[in-house]
Amino acid sequence: MKDRQEFTPTTPTTPTSAAVPDHAPRSVSVENQFPEDLFDAMVAFVGSHPQWDQYRLMQAALAGFLFQQGCQDRSVAQHYLNGLFQRGGASLPGPRA
Repeated sequence: MKDRQEFTPTTPTTPTSAAVPDHAPRSVSVENQFPEDLFDAMVAFVGSHPQWDQYRLMQAALAGFLFQQGCQDRSVAQHYLNGLFQRGGASLPGPRA
């Protein structure tokens, strides 16, 4: 496993639910270590699919896993479906409170 690999990220947008009530809840930052081959595959995928970035990929992967494991939370289902149908970097509206 790599301890830390420099990856040139795109700037993530972090909407604040207080300022813009129709957007998804605030984002949190997560640090994780995973096998080098998965990291290399992610870099290759993001490099060949410009509409994706590592944030969108990890969000789609986590939401997909939780949804497929039977998570009943509406927001997880919404993130899962957004990940399936999001095109060209444009985001779909998130669930409303």
